[in-house]
Amino acid sequence: MLKPIKKGSLVETAIESLRTAIESDQWPVGTRLPVESELSDALGISRNTIREAVRVLVHVGMLETRQGDGTYVRSNRDAGETLRRIDRSKLAEQLEVRIMLETEAARLAAFRRTDADLKSMSDALDARAAAGNNLNDRICHDEWFHHALVQASHNAALTELYDYFSHAVSQTIERTERDDDLPEPSQEDHELLLAAIRRKDADKAEALSRALLKPSLSALMSGKVI
Repeated sequence: MLKPIKKGSLVETAIESLRTAIESDQWPVGTRLPVESELSDALGISRNTIREAVRVLVHVGMLETRQGDGTYVRSNRDAGETLRRIDRSKLAEQLEVRIMLETEAARLAAFRRTDADLKSMSDALDARAAAGNNLNDRICHDEWFHHALVQASHNAALTELYDYFSHAVSQTIERTERDDDLPEPSQEDHELLLAAIRRKDADKAEALSRALLKPSLSALMSGKVI
């Protein structure tokens, strides 16, 4: 049941109340929401506040307004909130997801890469090497390489998913580069991966992609790094 809102930002609290109800399947996907007056009474806030909260949830894709028919649940997940939860997840969990995404991307890239893909990945690694001890630049070019590799998979769904996960990717790259207790993937490790993709050796590309992050993951899982 919805609980009346007492204090705080009314719109934000209304959004959270509606989001929680949707995520808990109080209103499953495809269900029509109660009318504004019912929601207003249940939460103890004005219909204008309800209307604004619904507008926000429509914008993030959780709700859908159908002219003359009401508001329906479109998804039980708020994409923005999902990203925030990913950001709050453990580094080891983020690395596990990166390994899953990047190893498959490397395998596909070995089959599907174009000359343009190879140039993009090569340019990124050249820039990474040229960055030397400039850590910020090296991190930036490292991200460029991994995004170019995923692009080379030519799988639109995988690329979209990786882009969606990109902030967590940035966090993991920064931690492995800055944290002395985490093994840092070397320039040579990256070059060997690119060489396997260039040779169209899918098995080797997959193995080398996994090997880039596995030492850091193992260090985290051993409890030696917090």
